Amino acid sequence: MPLEYRIDRERRVVFATATRILSVEDVFAYQREVWSRSDLAGFDEVVDLSPAEELVLASSDRVRALAELAAAMEVPGASSRLAIVAPQDLAYGFARMFETYRTMDQGGAKVMSVFRSMQAALDWLGAEAPGGPSGEGPREE
Repeated sequence: MPLEYRIDRERRVVFATATRILSVEDVFAYQREVWSRSDLAGFDEVVDLSPAEELVLASSDRVRALAELAAAMEVPGASSRLAIVAPQDLAYGFARMFETYRTMDQGGAKVMSVFRSMQAALDWLGAEAPGGPSGEGPREE
């Protein structure tokens, strides 16, 4: 999966890291796989786009559809935060577009922000630096 993830139950954070080539369809697959799990309701999320070698461009309609899906999958009353780390200009622009669509959807409970560095994202969340994801599937601590 082009978005590998690790679940840190103690800190209640899902850490996702992009690998190689990342498309919006990969992000849809990640969204459906991870956030359909009821045991992760209320967890914060960090998505690190730094390692992505290439981002496959998507239309603004697909980014909007992703934002709508993400908001619709949130559990009512389970507030959480999403930090996206996007140091490259293209990734940052797409992450900000996603953030704009996400904030336009009043149904979503997740507060989100986009950062240029992992340290800034972790500071915003009040979290420690994670170990990276490993293996083919999710790793839980």
